[in-house]
Amino acid sequence: MHRSARKRRCALHRTRDTRLHRIRDTKPVGIVHGANAVRLAVLVVCWLALAAPSLAQDRLRIVATTTDMKSLTEAVGGEGVDVVSLVPPTIDAEEYQAKPQDVVRLKDARMVVRVGLDFDLWLDRLLAQASLAHEGVEGLRRGEPGHVDASRAIAVLDQRGSAVGPSDGHAHASGNPHYWLDPKNAEIITGNILEALARLDPANAPHYEANRLAFLARLEARLADWEAKAVALKGKPMVAYHNSWAYLARRFRLDFVATIEPKPGVPPSPAELARLIRTMRERDVRIVVRAPYEPERSAAFLAEKTGAAVVLLAGSVGALASAPDYLSLFDADMAALVAAQSR
Repeated sequence: MHRSARKRRCALHRTRDTRLHRIRDTKPVGIVHGANAVRLAVLVVCWLALAAPSLAQDRLRIVATTTDMKSLTEAVGGEGVDVVSLVPPTIDAEEYQAKPQDVVRLKDARMVVRVGLDFDLWLDRLLAQASLAHEGVEGLRRGEPGHVDASRAIAVLDQRGSAVGPSDGHAHASGNPHYWLDPKNAEIITGNILEALARLDPANAPHYEANRLAFLARLEARLADWEAKAVALKGKPMVAYHNSWAYLARRFRLDFVATIEPKPGVPPSPAELARLIRTMRERDVRIVVRAPYEPERSAAFLAEKTGAAVVLLAGSVGALASAPDYLSLFDADMAALVAAQSR
């Protein structure tokens, strides 16, 4: 319905029943019955429609680097945002090569949301290319109103300087960037997103804040279930392909004793695989974890030599069919770990 039509209909209902003010003063809304309840419901719908017209009409176009940032941005923005992500969930975002269509996706975007911590450094070059290609691209670079580094205020793990040589893969020089895999960090991430949304769209800031609080309430309720499942994994040593799971391990007291990669982004040598086999046998490691985009060969080799099970975990939203959004990501991962442990 057009906005002007909504106004006329709301005005009509107000003039037809002025007694609603007396009803509100003398009865709780919850016990209003019959025609009065219908009229009250119509007035409420009208008020909501008029209170936030821009949510339905002028959705903010937002580009997120990953599906995780996209999911969390949608949780806060709701119907007021239109979000696309650049990196498919089956690709390592640290090694992503931006494509020409990514420049097009940035056209008319009001906001970008990045992981930060050197995880998506390629975004800076992409934004520079987009600003040259499209006059409408503005305010999205570092330090500008539409730029969100979701890692701001995160307590970063493994924070230490590290030089990167020609064969050193992608060292985590600014700290481990997989911080979204601690579900409690969603409170900080969504806070950073809310701050930017309120800055760009102050008229709808209360709606974004309400969305965020509702999402965090749902997350908190699910967290208790995930923590209960994690009890079965206490003290059970595991090996991961890449050091993606430090934040997940800290939150749920998981014990990752080694990684298959000797350095981030560097495949293991035969000698390193032999060392891992010894470690796994000594520690009785029964689970080898890898993400869907990580090489299968080394994990399968270790599992074959030690009798361990290879467990696929979703490191990002959408990496597995069972993880289509941020909350289901943890549902899927905790269920997979518990199932492997019970074998």
